[in-house]
Amino acid sequence: MIGSGYVGTVVSACLAHIGHNVIGVESDNAKLELLRDGRAPFYERNLDQLLEAGRQAGRLGFTSDMALAMDESDLVFICVGTPSRPDGKADMSAMLEVAQAAAPHVKHPHTFINKSTVPIGSGRWLSSVIEDAAGDPRVTKLVRVASNPEFLREGTAVSDYLHPDRVVIGADDPASLDDIVELYQPVLDQSFPGSDQRGPVPLVKTDLMTAEMIKYAANAFLATKISFANEMARFCDLMGADIQTVTAGIGLDQRIGPRFLNAGLGWGGSCFTKDVLAMVTTAAEYGYQARLLEATLAINNDQRHLVVERLLRHLKNLRGARIALLGLSYKPGTDDLRDSPALDIATQVIEYGAFVSAYDPVVKALPAGLPVRIASDAYAAAEGADAVVVATEWPQFIDLDFARLRSAMKGELLFDGRNCLSPTIVGAAGLVYEGVGRRVPGSARRLAIDLRA
Repeated sequence: MIGSGYVGTVVSACLAHIGHNVIGVESDNAKLELLRDGRAPFYERNLDQLLEAGRQAGRLGFTSDMALAMDESDLVFICVGTPSRPDGKADMSAMLEVAQAAAPHVKHPHTFINKSTVPIGSGRWLSSVIEDAAGDPRVTKLVRVASNPEFLREGTAVSDYLHPDRVVIGADDPASLDDIVELYQPVLDQSFPGSDQRGPVPLVKTDLMTAEMIKYAANAFLATKISFANEMARFCDLMGADIQTVTAGIGLDQRIGPRFLNAGLGWGGSCFTKDVLAMVTTAAEYGYQARLLEATLAINNDQRHLVVERLLRHLKNLRGARIALLGLSYKPGTDDLRDSPALDIATQVIEYGAFVSAYDPVVKALPAGLPVRIASDAYAAAEGADAVVVATEWPQFIDLDFARLRSAMKGELLFDGRNCLSPTIVGAAGLVYEGVGRRVPGSARRLAIDLRA
């Protein structure tokens, strides 16, 4: 397993759990020491337990020695980052570096399995890079390349890997497909210790490029669904309708479904923006304008400005105002700050002259240069605040003592950026509730609350 970031660490621990021998390659010494000690270098529920169990069983180890890892392996997963470049294209430099480092150590047949989200056609590119970097024409017969895209959600990644909706494998070589199917058989059959016995997992076997496309298409569709919900929420704000009742109503249609229809501050994290932007730029390279995906990105960016619009509507001027953010990670269940709406909001209101405090159950530090005071709890964050913004829907925030929150504040505005709170309960505490596309007064609001329950 080359690369022990988020995906690599989760996949390593899970493959060891289902009975395989796994060796992870990590060049960062600080991460390496944590992993060798059975601890993940990031927060993910249940992951540390699997890492420690794999270590104790002797099925999971980590090293910085590429030659050792290659000698002891037959299947090589590549799990490195492919962030967006300034032009929107995927940055393949980490993958290039890994391929060039591994190539000289190909001494017996290896199947390189790409877990990273990469531009369509990267499998063939990877094969050529390895062959050239090896400097030995015989390596061509020893190297096969496959794609096995991941569909992990931060916060539930262990469960997602062990109990997936589907497993997708792409290769142009039938033998590679067979090897990876064998690797996944315990997951496909749900025959490993602790499986939920819910029946076989669907398997998609296809060619290399189609597998790469499935990953991009999945993320693009989910991102578009979120942006659609947010656009409908804007209509609800304009017309006086309630978005939660609207999405509940359309989500009952089996062709649509209820998931990823939560209006709010838009998506964050390391995948959606990067992958949709990569599709837009790839389309442009081939002379096609991906209008729907362009709109998907634009709507998501607009949602980041919605908080500032609402704050200005109520407070008129943000210079010197105190704003409290509840939640910093881009979603609950993780400490990941990548593309977090909360950080965008903090940056924007600070530029308007506001002072920002924040509380997150997991995140205890922010990037250097962002002047945000990290509080010990939600009430400390709200002390003296003119407005409180719920930026991440951590379950702890739903059960807050809102009367205590109100007494800590100087102002009375609570902006529920995730539509996760009850307007009735918040209003009863003396706070002014604002949501995204939600009607506060009347029976329609009560209906929306009932549907949520």
